[in-house]
Amino acid sequence: MADIVRRPEHRYGNRPTMKDVAARAGVGLKTVSRVVNGEPGVTPDTERRVQEAIESLGFRRNDSARVLRKGRTASVGLVLEDLADPFYGPLSRAVEEVARAHGALLINGSSAEDPEREQELALALCARRVDGLIVIPAGGDHRYLEPEMRAGVATVFVDRPAGRIEADTVLSDSFGGSRAGVAHLIAHGHRRIGFIGDRPRIHTATERLRGYRAAMEDAGLEVAEAWVSLGPTDPERVAAAVEAMLSGPEPVTALFAGNNRVTVTAVRVLAGREQPVALVGFDDIELADLLGITVIAQDAAALGRTAAERLFRRLDGVAGAPETLVLETRLLARGSGEIAPPA
Repeated sequence: MADIVRRPEHRYGNRPTMKDVAARAGVGLKTVSRVVNGEPGVTPDTERRVQEAIESLGFRRNDSARVLRKGRTASVGLVLEDLADPFYGPLSRAVEEVARAHGALLINGSSAEDPEREQELALALCARRVDGLIVIPAGGDHRYLEPEMRAGVATVFVDRPAGRIEADTVLSDSFGGSRAGVAHLIAHGHRRIGFIGDRPRIHTATERLRGYRAAMEDAGLEVAEAWVSLGPTDPERVAAAVEAMLSGPEPVTALFAGNNRVTVTAVRVLAGREQPVALVGFDDIELADLLGITVIAQDAAALGRTAAERLFRRLDGVAGAPETLVLETRLLARGSGEIAPPA
């Protein structure tokens, strides 16, 4: 009978250590440390034996232990609203690129627009000793982060400001962008313009509504109550709001969509109508250039990059009072916002 070769039992979570490498290579711990960290003082033959032991055992350097000895974990946390939202893809990638340039790992998670989940996630990241946090707020009270910030966790808020605390913040010009988008519709002859936005407790939703009202006031136009709808951005709610505004004896002739999800639903509803309706959306969306959708574009990547750079400046010791940086938006006229009202 052939001999059965038994492999060493593998236990998950029981990773090989430098001590294991030293034993396999027949050298001391200090020698292994020098090889692992690229330090001089090891002969080529000894280095070869150590490297063979490392490869054989599958050893990986424990970076977390190394950086903890230096007082930093070389990691930062990013709390997003919704990982599935296309807007946050470029933002998250930009943060990751800046973190990588600083030798740090990015850990992110989604609050799902739930303030309690946001707090739970942010504090969990702090408990894992991240050096800093970038937060897209879901809630309006961030005093729970004050102890963490006093303990040295650099914190920057992006897309929306912090609630009830002072902190560095990076925003897009939601008010100015919305005002410009509605003014664009007015310039093309529209007087009855509907606004469909996100929940009223969300900062960007209220700022964009404020911009809409300002543009209408600038033009001396009254705003009917039926022309404004705020709430969840699920397709059913948004589609119902669009249909309601387009019905009745004096329907709106144009729509301003408060974010990318509202715009997508509005495009689908309007596509089935014989009479064209002008549309401007806040946030660019995929294929908007091919579909001819006029939008107010904000630079999500610039938001993420600016927030991350601010975070690492703080981690590098730059002091000073918290600042709010507001990035400009751009009107991209592609056709849907230039449709004239019915004669």
